[in-house]
Amino acid sequence: MLGAPMLKRGRGPQATPTKVLTSVRLDADILEFFKSKGAGYQSRINAALRMEVERNLAGRAGATTRKRVAA
Repeated sequence: MLGAPMLKRGRGPQATPTKVLTSVRLDADILEFFKSKGAGYQSRINAALRMEVERNLAGRAGATTRKRVAA
């Protein structure tokens, strides 16, 4: 016998994926800042980006939307 079978660890596929795999280039100091806070740095980067998007959208809520016209 070769021994007890090993259990495979990890999350495995998500039932309903909510995120998209992508590649982003960040400044080294920005990445180091988020990594220095410990595990979950990718989630913190995502949260920071989400806050910026929401802040931007909230600032535009009262503005009239204009279509950009090609010159």
